[in-house]
Amino acid sequence: MDAEIIAVGSELLTPERLDTNSLWLTAQLNALGIEVVTKMVIGDDRERLAQAVRTVLARSPLLLVTGGLGPTEDDVTREAVAEALGRELVFHPEILAAIEERFRRAGRVMAEINRRQAFLIEGAEALPNPVGTAPGQWIRLDDRAVVLLPGPPGELKPMFTDHVLPRLRAIAPPLVIRTRTYRVAGIAESDLDQRISPVYKRYANLSTTVLAAPGDIQVHLRARCQDEREAEALLQEVGHQIEAILGDRIYSPGEPLEVLVGNLLRQRRATLAVAESCTGGLLAERITSVPGSSDYFLGGFLVYSNQAKRDLAGVPASLLEEHGPVSEPVARALAEGTRARTGASYALAVTGIAGPGGGTEATPVGTAYLAVAGPEGTSARRFRFLGDRERVRAFAAQTALDMLRRRILGLPEIPGLAPS
Repeated sequence: MDAEIIAVGSELLTPERLDTNSLWLTAQLNALGIEVVTKMVIGDDRERLAQAVRTVLARSPLLLVTGGLGPTEDDVTREAVAEALGRELVFHPEILAAIEERFRRAGRVMAEINRRQAFLIEGAEALPNPVGTAPGQWIRLDDRAVVLLPGPPGELKPMFTDHVLPRLRAIAPPLVIRTRTYRVAGIAESDLDQRISPVYKRYANLSTTVLAAPGDIQVHLRARCQDEREAEALLQEVGHQIEAILGDRIYSPGEPLEVLVGNLLRQRRATLAVAESCTGGLLAERITSVPGSSDYFLGGFLVYSNQAKRDLAGVPASLLEEHGPVSEPVARALAEGTRARTGASYALAVTGIAGPGGGTEATPVGTAYLAVAGPEGTSARRFRFLGDRERVRAFAAQTALDMLRRRILGLPEIPGLAPS
């Protein structure tokens, strides 16, 4: 069974409000083996909502509509769904009595407009709402079902758990959905997909999503099968093939790189310091965002100017004059000087040109030199990261962390580019 979700509310189309209900509902539906194939947000427009409901019901067996069940004129869900189904709205005195009683218990007089909430779509079952005044509605249409839920999460969640889940269990096919995630570094999104797509395309009951962020790619595998054992077996079969293709580019089954690196340092009782130029503290922020990072992170230097590189990290002035601040020798000196001055087991250094200005033909915008110094020596690499300033900085921080991961684990180094 596939499902679609419509979130109703003009406020959800503004920058101030997010539709979080659909995220929670998706998790609940996936636990039943129901795949959510479409989500949409529609403002308080009766005609557009009615058209959307008609479109969904022509292609999907389950529709959940959230929001728009309040008492005001802009709450149009009841009317729009009734119009889409070609049904009347029917007044239920017992629902009105329950709403009035709720107001009495609160010491208030019910406003006349709350009568609107006592109308159900013809043939609908009322879903009790002990938290608010708007009842939900369950409508069965032969091989399809429509569920109307209130918008406030405090009302939606208990109503779905207590009254919708039991109904869905009775009609949903017995399927399970299980997932597996790989986080990958050191390869471009297009290159990764070209390598693994011949594997995952062979499986009809597996969906694969590749999500890319600067320097970090996530591969999500989703198996929908008859039972958990079959799903896990499928994920293992496909996962082993992907692992063999990507090898040490896979760094984690889900946790971010700064968490993995922190765990590696802690396990080895090692420490880390950083020297950052173009990343301006982003690398240190990533590292210290992990709770307990004080166990292994000593600190670092922000060395934007040549003077700061000399005074804080001990980079020789002659090196800066001969090679320039964005160069492999300076990156090496930054890492070695930082390690020596902090006493850290490892030091990472980043120097580069994040843009949008400052580049030259020999050293264009996006050029970065990254270095790692440790007990085994120092290595540095030149990279060219494409994108705007924030993407270049994000790529540089992620790649530096991956260089450290590889160093600690004794993996081959990232190739990088030939020195300019």
